[in-house]
Amino acid sequence: MVRFIEMFDKYNYSWDQVVRAFWCRYPNPYSNHVLTEDTVERYVDNEGRLISKRLICKTSRPPGWAERFVPSRICYILEESMVDPVNKVFETNTRNIGMQTIMTVDENVVYRPANDNPNCTISERKAWIDSNMYGLSKAVQAVGTERFKHGCTKAAKGLQLVLDAMYSNGETTIDTNNTILHPLLMEKLKEKALSIKEKAKLKGVPLVTVAACTQNQ
Repeated sequence: MVRFIEMFDKYNYSWDQVVRAFWCRYPNPYSNHVLTEDTVERYVDNEGRLISKRLICKTSRPPGWAERFVPSRICYILEESMVDPVNKVFETNTRNIGMQTIMTVDENVVYRPANDNPNCTISERKAWIDSNMYGLSKAVQAVGTERFKHGCTKAAKGLQLVLDAMYSNGETTIDTNNTILHPLLMEKLKEKALSIKEKAKLKGVPLVTVAACTQNQ
């Protein structure tokens, strides 16, 4: 049986700010597993909506018992998105195009202004996790579900961090092309990465290296 997950996040920033920050969320201290992101296609349709298709390369370490079934730790994710500036709806659909023989993850996320406060944005995330591995499908789904939830928490923290860095002074710190991180934003992310690193040392947990956190897109 396919596992279904539904999660909600709230950002205390306007929809326009969240959409802009979304395209600039890498790198951040919570995304050192993201190696590359490439835009495959982008255009404005007849209804004035921005349609994008991107290929994202990530690393994923399987649990010890599953390593012999995983040919590579590199996984490619296809992300298709739609930005509707009139109705203020931003929707993304992602699915893995690698490791499909082991597990498939289909995710849909919709960002809209909050009903009770137009200056806040709500994201509704839905995901379907499945595996066809004979005799191991339930175990794979269980591991995939927990890792997905953990990944969503990190993704929300990463986006929140970028939002804070971009708009903490009430004005954007990103260039008008919205494609290259402004030096001021990079410095803020470096400072946050160093803070997280020091806290990790105290707790004795694996460190997120500053180099990985601040590498170019």
